[in-house]
Amino acid sequence: MKLTDNVLHSFRVATIFRENSDKINCFDFSPGGQTVISSCDDDSIMLYDCQEGKPKRTLYSKKYCVDLIRYTHAANTVVYSSNKINDTIRYLSLHDNKYSRYFPGHNKKAVALSMSPVNNAFISGSLNKIIRLWDLRSPNCQGLMHLQGKLVCSFDPKGLIFAAGVNSEMVNLYDLRSFDKGLFATFKMNYDRTCEWTSLKFSNDGKLILLSTNGGFLRLVDVFKGAVLHTFGGYNNSKTFTLEASFTPDSQVIMIGSEDGKIHVWNGESSMKVAVLDGKHTRPITCLQFNPKFMTFALHWGSSREMNNEEEALN
Repeated sequence: MKLTDNVLHSFRVATIFRENSDKINCFDFSPGGQTVISSCDDDSIMLYDCQEGKPKRTLYSKKYCVDLIRYTHAANTVVYSSNKINDTIRYLSLHDNKYSRYFPGHNKKAVALSMSPVNNAFISGSLNKIIRLWDLRSPNCQGLMHLQGKLVCSFDPKGLIFAAGVNSEMVNLYDLRSFDKGLFATFKMNYDRTCEWTSLKFSNDGKLILLSTNGGFLRLVDVFKGAVLHTFGGYNNSKTFTLEASFTPDSQVIMIGSEDGKIHVWNGESSMKVAVLDGKHTRPITCLQFNPKFMTFALHWGSSREMNNEEEALN
């Protein structure tokens, strides 16, 4: 099914999950889209079956806590950051709930974590302005770089390059095959002091970068030219929440939640807003991702322990 405007308008809430007692801080779909995994401030890791629409398993990381979580290129293992005892990244087997490896090195909280979609490499960025390159097969850092500002980073869909957004004003591109030689391209954006970049994502065709902010706008950047193609706004975020934006799998549509619980949808080529979906959410939508294979997306709404945190799937 093609994602036409009519299809986008037809999305409705299909399933609501209320298993968590605190804020869900991150979730990620498996490469094949069959499952989605979430990490929560209550130290739980929840695994959901996307085809059956129900919880599948609950794991805990009470000793270390769990923050950013990402599937590896295998559907039964994840890496995640933690900050309760230290800032080590952990490699967890979901099959037997055992750690396969630890990745020590960061001495401040990890704020970015991206897994290569094609091999064992992954990158992490921390509050001390350092990006580290890792390989799942070794606990030793494969390379690092010191950047001059707060950062966000992500691999491209082919796993050949990665991008780092620095200080909310510059995007640097690095070739994994010549990581030690430094960046091969850099694009400087207009700096907006009213907000900061909170995430950087590539489109599935590798041609676009989506920069999310803790303000009321997103930026769409051409990877090859470094030009800002469009700025998307018109959604509420007056309290500077970190609101996750997402591409659809065809790279044509951009979606983000808002402070007032609505979901805003734009055509990436024309920049026209094509839909505002209202699932009657009463709190900010902080996490939102589209399934890479199936016609559904997941979101989380809720912001504190006193509120009932809810995660749901729409299709």
